[in-house]
Amino acid sequence: MKTMNGIRRGAPGRMLAGILGALGVALLAGCGSTPPPPAPPPPIAAAPAPLDVPPIVRERSRWQAVRWDELPGWSADAVIHSWVALLRSCQKPAAGWEAACASAREQRDIDETRLRAWLQQQFQPYRVEAQDGNADGLITGYFEPLVEASRKRTARHTVPLHAPPGDLARRKPWYSRSEIETLPAARSALRGREIAWVADPLDALLLQVQGSGRLRFTDTQQVVRLAFAGHNDQPYQSVGRWLVDRGAFTLEQASWPAIKEWARANPARVKEMIHANPRYVFFREEPLPDPSVGPLGAQGVALTPGRSLAVDKASVPLGTLVWISTTEPQPWSPSPPPARPLQRLMVAQDTGGAITGAVRADYFWGWTEGAEEYAGRMKQPLRMWVLWPRR
Repeated sequence: MKTMNGIRRGAPGRMLAGILGALGVALLAGCGSTPPPPAPPPPIAAAPAPLDVPPIVRERSRWQAVRWDELPGWSADAVIHSWVALLRSCQKPAAGWEAACASAREQRDIDETRLRAWLQQQFQPYRVEAQDGNADGLITGYFEPLVEASRKRTARHTVPLHAPPGDLARRKPWYSRSEIETLPAARSALRGREIAWVADPLDALLLQVQGSGRLRFTDTQQVVRLAFAGHNDQPYQSVGRWLVDRGAFTLEQASWPAIKEWARANPARVKEMIHANPRYVFFREEPLPDPSVGPLGAQGVALTPGRSLAVDKASVPLGTLVWISTTEPQPWSPSPPPARPLQRLMVAQDTGGAITGAVRADYFWGWTEGAEEYAGRMKQPLRMWVLWPRR
């Protein structure tokens, strides 16, 4: 998958690169009613005090051991909603997670209280920092779009979505986005590779930025999944940043809704804006037998709305439990109301081209109504912690 701010994830090559806080859990996290407040966390099983636990140094981060009560909002989250995502990651456990995942698979009749006790027995929390000790970072959001499409080019549907060309692996980088539209050699290489056609070039860009999506064909109403199958190896450039640099809006106002509003007001410049991003993503079509199952992330497991996180795997290995502390996204305003906290247990299951650095994450908002709005506006300060197996 991919992210709002950069190419992301995918299947084996990376495919698709959040769901809500207090107001989004019921909407996108797959639970129809608000759960009762979680019981107070049970006593922690005997474990070494954080000061006795050495830091863990990763390629792009440093983890500092902390106490459980240092996790902001730890007692308030319904951590049981992360259980499905954790079990999915345990299908492909990260190095060092084999014993913890074996224990997870053995759990029966798990509930909120038992899960908290199990987590605090099995894991040691660590604060994630940059190598210089900076623990402040950024979180953005992404989602799985649903776009109307046609199997054939029509008067309305004129923008193609392509499968990879035959020479993609041999030519690196492949043609840029503007070259794909203008050079005869590039157009010839993609002839016959059209999976579908969409009506709006912004819909095509959105699918490419997110890394995957769902297509609903106008003639049959069939819905299929469009999965990431590669890209042209050109650098990713944010069209939002391109617009900021040209004075369309401020960096604080930059969001997908703002980009769409600018495009509606400036239709003659849409192609110029889109060509500012030379990276072009190729797809493959997949059946969608169960619409309630998310796309595959970089770990190769289905993403869970509101519980799956894209990270820099040089900072946090895929399959790791991550505690985040941020705020809910809000529409831009000169005088915004106080932001509501968004603090919850997530699982690192995806990556993204723009998701780099120690404390950097992308929150998967799913595919239901409202996901685009939340993902498009999410750009908040972040602090994060990892839960790492004790043995």
